[in-house]
Amino acid sequence: MSKPELKHFLQFKDFSREEFDYLFERTRAIKAQFKSYQRYWPLSDRTLVMIFEKASTRTRLSFEAGIQQLGGAAIYLNTRDSQLGRGEPVEDAAQVISRMSDVVMIRTFEQDIVERFAANSRVPVINGLTNEYHPCQIMADIYTYIEQRGSIQGKTVAWIGDSNNVCNTWLQAAEVLDFHVRVSTPPGYEVEIERAGLLGTGHFEQFADPMAAAQGADIVTTDVWTSMGFEAENEERLRDFADWQVDAEMMRVARPQAIFLHCLPAHRGEEVSAEVIDGAQSLVWDEAENRLHVQKALMEYLVLGRVNL
Repeated sequence: MSKPELKHFLQFKDFSREEFDYLFERTRAIKAQFKSYQRYWPLSDRTLVMIFEKASTRTRLSFEAGIQQLGGAAIYLNTRDSQLGRGEPVEDAAQVISRMSDVVMIRTFEQDIVERFAANSRVPVINGLTNEYHPCQIMADIYTYIEQRGSIQGKTVAWIGDSNNVCNTWLQAAEVLDFHVRVSTPPGYEVEIERAGLLGTGHFEQFADPMAAAQGADIVTTDVWTSMGFEAENEERLRDFADWQVDAEMMRVARPQAIFLHCLPAHRGEEVSAEVIDGAQSLVWDEAENRLHVQKALMEYLVLGRVNL
């Protein structure tokens, strides 16, 4: 097999619609193998380095389990316990780490860090989360919809709450995969077009009223009101977002077959009611599991290129 072109996955828009179609089909096949206990080790003897500056449950578990299920090994690095936390330039770390591994996943604060690392890396780099974007999460979210309801093209997603990294990535995905996002945030928390990395505004609308945003939606989704790094604003945000809870009344104005998604962890009684997240329309547990499967497809693609379906 010829060595694939070096590619990174730092923002959702780094891949084309055709590439995502391929990745979602690979996800389906890899998940089916996993569920039927078929061993599949295409990344035997390959090493994933995971660099964490932000705490994680699902990201570490899904990447570490994923590379092992593909036959490879994972090495965990926390910036507090490495030279990256003692002032080593990101560029130098990338030169060294990429000579000793086959793929790197970074979960950090500023997007600039993963961009600089990738620019100096000899191996693929994956954005495991930054303040600006969370592309692996939205891959899992969209695959969950496709798996349960079919194509997302032309569908409507209602984002209720903070216009954070997850929201920004939904907006990029809408441009790449041709669906529509309605965003409702409290005043002062609106989408920043440049920060979101959008090409235009044709695939989303902003709504002052969250109920109006959810009207007729195919997916209703949200995130915590206070993301990591904004803890000092927690009390203020609790007041500002009080009317932006996804509850049963909001789900009733969405389409009858609408689903509820949340990247987790969730705060029941804040951004979502217990009735919704634990209800029949919630697919949050499938969504969480699908992080594992889409990331296996992603690592396979970045390391090996396309394989026969």
